[in-house]
Amino acid sequence: MTTKTYRVTGMTCGGCVRHVDKAIRNTPGVTDVTVDLASGTAVVTGTASYESLAATVAEAGYQMTEPA
Repeated sequence: MTTKTYRVTGMTCGGCVRHVDKAIRNTPGVTDVTVDLASGTAVVTGTASYESLAATVAEAGYQMTEPA
């Protein structure tokens, strides 16, 4: 199990954070997530691939980029 920090763009309010959090939590392989509006990041723990996370976040209306 790994923990990675991803950049999420398009979030502008607490509602956006909740929407992204819910989308990521519902992705198979995710065990925990923390989404932060101020830093524009999502810290994800689990076995889900970047591709599946990015697709889920895109379906929710936001964009995710891979960690450096």
